[in-house]
Amino acid sequence: MEQRLAAVLAADMAGYSRLMEADEAGTLARLKTHRIELIDPAITKNKGRIIKTTGDGMLVEFHSVTDAVRCAVEIQQRMQRRNSDVPQDRRIEFRIGINLGDIIFEDGDIFGDGVNIASRIEQLADVGGICVTAAVATQIADHLQVAIEDLGEKTLKNISRPVRLFRIGLERSASPNQPADFDAKRSVSKPSIVVLPFNNMSGDPDQEFFADGLTEDILTELSRRHELFVISRNSSFVYKNRAVNVREVAEKLGAQYLVEGSVRKIGDRVRVTVQLIDAATDNHIWADKYDRRLDDIFAIQDEITAAIAATLPGRVEAAQRDHLSRTKPANMAAYECALAAKVLHHRGTVADNEQAQSLIDRAVALDPDYAHAHAWRACILGQAWVNGWCEDKDAVWSEIVAALDRALALDDNDADVHRILAAVNVNNNALTTARYHQERALSLNPNYDLVVVQQGELLTWLGRPEEGIEWIRKAMRLNPHHPERFWSHLGKAHFAAHQYGEAIEAFMHLSVMDSVQHTFVAACYGWLGDEIAAAAHMKKVLTLLPEFGVESFLATLHYTQQSDVEHLREGLAKAGAGGGLPAANDLAAQ
Repeated sequence: MEQRLAAVLAADMAGYSRLMEADEAGTLARLKTHRIELIDPAITKNKGRIIKTTGDGMLVEFHSVTDAVRCAVEIQQRMQRRNSDVPQDRRIEFRIGINLGDIIFEDGDIFGDGVNIASRIEQLADVGGICVTAAVATQIADHLQVAIEDLGEKTLKNISRPVRLFRIGLERSASPNQPADFDAKRSVSKPSIVVLPFNNMSGDPDQEFFADGLTEDILTELSRRHELFVISRNSSFVYKNRAVNVREVAEKLGAQYLVEGSVRKIGDRVRVTVQLIDAATDNHIWADKYDRRLDDIFAIQDEITAAIAATLPGRVEAAQRDHLSRTKPANMAAYECALAAKVLHHRGTVADNEQAQSLIDRAVALDPDYAHAHAWRACILGQAWVNGWCEDKDAVWSEIVAALDRALALDDNDADVHRILAAVNVNNNALTTARYHQERALSLNPNYDLVVVQQGELLTWLGRPEEGIEWIRKAMRLNPHHPERFWSHLGKAHFAAHQYGEAIEAFMHLSVMDSVQHTFVAACYGWLGDEIAAAAHMKKVLTLLPEFGVESFLATLHYTQQSDVEHLREGLAKAGAGGGLPAANDLAAQ
């Protein structure tokens, strides 16, 4: 036996029996996911050691009280964010109790009053809350920025003496002080947008529900985009059926952009118009209309909502980019630095990547708790890592992992965080992990074109290109203003599906092709037996990348099916890259 002073954290899942009765398999799967993604990593990060687990709880030992409380706060805050879009009756929530006392260690287990008290006070904690003893509260008072509420002395079962308890508030983070107006500054650093109630122009009161439902759905979908600050429904619906002055409404609600629209029913058709307005200039940034047959009013509502939610954020971002071109970098807020970094990232050159790194680092420095900036820092560093634009790849990879861990800890419900996690894991050939994050991103925002197109790309790597094609085309329909690279994803998917003509057509939509895209087109022509076209594209490849080699190229791809690798290798051989037609050196000389 060994006896020593230690902090003991006892955690228990609230409503475990009820959840298991309602959905045993689903509850266990979700609990396992929370353990793998959140709870166990938080314990490890804060130097804790799991002593024992039960079906719905655990005991954890920490050498430091501060580490124990920091770990508990992180778990409960992140669980709050994870549960924000989960129905109340399906939420997995925990109670946590922490005590500091003498603990007896024997055969890998722990015993004693210190353990018993931790277990008892955990039962007195609020659901989703943390309860601690006076010994813990005293230790952390000067070390963590958390609210501590005195609950007084409590009598605990099988404990002879009353124990004074405290509640840890989760309103403030267990991190260094932040100014009181921090959240307000964060909010206005993002573009703010208000969706005014759509007007029912049909003269049919029964269509009022459609106009209101469409407005509410658009509000909900836009709120999924964490790079936007969306004014609440309660504020925007004050202006229902009222003639409004755009600038006055924007000023009252603190919005930079307004969305307004109308619904008109004509016979068996419905027409929806929508427009995006810059409140400062009263300029119309974007407008569109949707004409649909009135076969299924709810399907139409979903379709139009998806189209608007996919397109509108891109139009806002474009307007913000115009504004940035007139802003000095020194005056940029965190959001603006992140946006400028994204623009440079998408250009895809070494110099632009270096500038993007500098700007995203500034965004993180300006707002250390901006999850979106941490996620994009990982993405921008990932671009340098994939392309070999860094001297120490291992060090850069460690930075990427750290940035993603930080982003996930700050906001587990940001679709972009999970999208970038999926992309980075694909590039590291960790496709199982990538698939989890991709599915999480889809569940958080099924109408985000970048998430939808990435689903198509991932399915292609997984050997399911026909499904991938459908997802990529869906992304193109969602956002008619989609980035040009969507065509590249579509071309690669068609190639993997042995649809060479369609693949070439997709690649031909690109204004400029890089060496990778020329390689795929060459393989397409190789399979089609067009030796002249195949040789021409191989010549382009060698011009852009003189050191090109088939095996080194194949090693950069992420196919899980060896048959897909062989399919591309054979196509390149038919194109002359591996013999058969003029040798690669001869092509370079042509």
